[in-house]
Amino acid sequence: MAFSGVHQSLPSWTSVGVGDDVFALHVNRHVVYVVSRLRVVDKQRRACCGAAPATWRDPAYPGHDDWAMLGAGGCGASPVHVEATPIRFDVAVPGDLLGALTWRNRRGEQRTLKYVVDGRLERSVSLQGVYRLTDESAARLGALLDGSPIPTGTG
Repeated sequence: MAFSGVHQSLPSWTSVGVGDDVFALHVNRHVVYVVSRLRVVDKQRRACCGAAPATWRDPAYPGHDDWAMLGAGGCGASPVHVEATPIRFDVAVPGDLLGALTWRNRRGEQRTLKYVVDGRLERSVSLQGVYRLTDESAARLGALLDGSPIPTGTG
């Protein structure tokens, strides 16, 4: 479960369709990590969401109370049901791939990440938001995630 909304605290998933893959990325100390791949199953309220609120005092998604801290209860939030790989923070995007990742905007224009210096991301501002990767870049991130061994044990 994820949430989309009109408020800046929630990402806008309006451009994401059912069946699309979304890669969650994290930046730590100039290194970009692939946290998870989420496939959008639907963007509708389901039985798991609980009953729709009858009044403004009622919780918006009582079936997802654990998500309330992420804004699930307001700001125009709407549910996005996903199937996702396990969340992890150990799959670093190699510097050569980081510089080659390409996004495509609605007009079909392509761009690469800004602020990549010597395989490191100096500023993360160009990653903030929801952007459409080119098919090749999505395949490369997916292969990176699929080819990384899953850590075992509790360390």
